[in-house]
Amino acid sequence: MRLSDAPKGAQAVVQSVTDAHPADPIAQRLRDLGFVAGEPVRLVARGPLGGDPLLIHIGSTRFALRRNEADRIDVTLEHAA
Repeated sequence: MRLSDAPKGAQAVVQSVTDAHPADPIAQRLRDLGFVAGEPVRLVARGPLGGDPLLIHIGSTRFALRRNEADRIDVTLEHAA
């Protein structure tokens, strides 16, 4: 599932960041910021009417991402025990 499609408040784990085209600088920047395989991530909030930006919590940091940026991040939802 894409991070942009995750429900608000969802806990997930990053699987990969997909390049939209060869040498995609946005995908590389996301990886540099810590969006790497195995990293826990949470969708904290969405912008007005479910749009941009998306507030993402990863590690000890929060990022505001555009929907098209979050579309590059593949995640697996964690299921509550």
